[in-house]
Amino acid sequence: PDVKKKLSHPSQLLMIGFFRGNSLSCHPAEYEIKDECCPKCQPGTHVKKDCTEFMSTSCQTCSNGTFMSQITGLKYCLPCTNCDTGSGVKVKRSCTKTLDAICEPLEGFYCIDTKEDSCVAAEKHSECKPGQYIITKGTASKDTLCSDCSHGTFSDGTLTSCRPQTK
Repeated sequence: PDVKKKLSHPSQLLMIGFFRGNSLSCHPAEYEIKDECCPKCQPGTHVKKDCTEFMSTSCQTCSNGTFMSQITGLKYCLPCTNCDTGSGVKVKRSCTKTLDAICEPLEGFYCIDTKEDSCVAAEKHSECKPGQYIITKGTASKDTLCSDCSHGTFSDGTLTSCRPQTK
């Protein structure tokens, strides 16, 4: 009788349920919903309707401007990356139903921020000033490097070496 009183207390019943845990373990190609394992949808699609005892998962193709690169149990596709020229980038690879867009720096720009394989922000290459020469020209990943000309030499800022001054 004493044990029944202890187990009938609501907080103790809750703790027993908590420690028992969920023993359902779905296959990697499945997702869990309402203690059931449903088949995931293929890349390029998302879950339209979860499976039931009598019907498999219903999948829907990603809409324009969205993608899904792997099998999924999500009910939506992911938004495509926007390669915004205002951020100094352009499209290197367009977004498809199964792959996100990849952006690259505009001509004369270098990447300052990346996300996975894509450049999300770029800045214009620095210009060397008169009296400086270009050590290395800017690339898609590095800015232009400039150095001052030594005494008795000059450059207008567009040269890769300084020239002797004429008298």
